[in-house]
Amino acid sequence: MSGFLPDEPSAEVRVSPNFGPRRDTLRPDMIVLHYTGMATGAGAEAWLCDPASEVSSHYLVHESGHIVQMVRESDRAWHAGQSSWFGRADINSCSIGIEIVNPGHSLGYPGFPRRQIDAVIGLCAGIAGRHSIAAERVLAHSDVAPGRKIDPGEKFPWRALFAAGVGHLVAAAPVRRGAVLKTGDTGADVEALQSMLALYGYGVEISGIFDRQTEIVVEAFQRHFRPRKVDGVADGSTQRTLERLLASVRS
Repeated sequence: MSGFLPDEPSAEVRVSPNFGPRRDTLRPDMIVLHYTGMATGAGAEAWLCDPASEVSSHYLVHESGHIVQMVRESDRAWHAGQSSWFGRADINSCSIGIEIVNPGHSLGYPGFPRRQIDAVIGLCAGIAGRHSIAAERVLAHSDVAPGRKIDPGEKFPWRALFAAGVGHLVAAAPVRRGAVLKTGDTGADVEALQSMLALYGYGVEISGIFDRQTEIVVEAFQRHFRPRKVDGVADGSTQRTLERLLASVRS
């Protein structure tokens, strides 16, 4: 494929060879947001278009707000890796991936410029409109690959996206002292927590045992929905925020 017309009118096209057809007749029903985790946007763009990398995304958003489309929305980009949501493992076949230029945690993890976030908001709104993507299916890479990935991280301004009509969010409950659920705990309260996380979409076994995987998933939830304190401990704030989130989906 030598070129294509961009799905997003404001995007520049730079074709990546790293794509294929969506499998099992799946269509995009979620958006997955990443950060690039590389020193420069130019380096990230080159890597996503290098056949040797075997990775890609549909879009890349530079700090300036400039948008590059590398894979058509109708095609399957290679961005999510080993991941799952609601038990579905082939996230690449049912999602559109957006890489947001940011060096990430290992390289200082700066904040995201407002012009960049404005571009992400407009891009997500356009994608959601074209594919009728529900607000609660605008997700972080860390949501679909907890433990393996932590991007776009706790500094990503989900609140700004939500205020502009993109994504799903509730006001996080205040962090206060009180009873917590943590690694090693067992019983009905742990089972209820795991059930709520799974009901929202996270990949967690409902065992009644607060194991390492449960801790990892709690961290992923906190990173997106309660970023003030990301520690994998299900305190009252975490549990109440999760309850509010589920209630807002049902309402």
